[in-house]
Amino acid sequence: MSASAAKASKKELNSNHDGADETSEKEQQEAIEHIDEVQNEIDRLNEQASEEILKVEQKYNKLRQPFFQKRSELIAKIPNFWVTTFVNHPQVSALLGEEDEEALHYLSRVEVTEFEDIKSGYRIDFYFDENPYFENKVLSKEFHLNESGDPSSKSTEIKWKSGKDLTKRSSQTQNKAGRKRQHEEPESFFTWFTDHADAGADELGEVIKDDIWPNPLQYYLVPDMDDEEGEGEEEEEDEEGLEDIDEEGDEDGEEEEEDDGEDGEDDEGEDD
Repeated sequence: MSASAAKASKKELNSNHDGADETSEKEQQEAIEHIDEVQNEIDRLNEQASEEILKVEQKYNKLRQPFFQKRSELIAKIPNFWVTTFVNHPQVSALLGEEDEEALHYLSRVEVTEFEDIKSGYRIDFYFDENPYFENKVLSKEFHLNESGDPSSKSTEIKWKSGKDLTKRSSQTQNKAGRKRQHEEPESFFTWFTDHADAGADELGEVIKDDIWPNPLQYYLVPDMDDEEGEGEEEEEDEEGLEDIDEEGDEDGEEEEEDDGEDGEDDEGEDD
């Protein structure tokens, strides 16, 4: 092959390669456009699904209300139901100081109300009997979307009685000896009513709404760890007692065998 022919062949190969690249890029661009169209359809269906799910949630939220009311009436017959439930819940319990627990003994009812548009927010109401800590009969905290669509919250101002403001007590007070939680007192549970820093990530509000409120009985019935430990110790003592009895029985058996053996030897001697 002459030099000129070789150059012509090389130009033809480069031309074919460039054409293939252009075709490949064009196909890729078309594929990307089609993917975007399909993704838009998926997003549209997701939005439609969210709207349908919201309608179902609203429907069943209304159907649940009479049962929530009946449950509240029954709970009212059980003394200290709510304080026991909170103390037994691992996350809520970690937020309770000793005096918080004392104040929560006056808590008679808790209600969670989701707004008509469930996604727009909810309110938690705490109903209290007459107590030595504050004047309020009801303490509420509400979570909602503000005008700009951002999460925000507001709550009842607690009217503390003289010298009883638990949010101003020292956070370093130690629990009484013998209590289950031997650590420094946490910040008061009641500071939650004044904390509006991050309404979109309010852990306590979400725990009460999504975990405790649907079924508070499961936490009320959690067995007391101290009782379990006490029962375990009693079982160990019972087992040790049985072991001692078995050992004594074995020793008595051995002594009887020895006596029988001696009697047998005496009898043989007499026969001789």
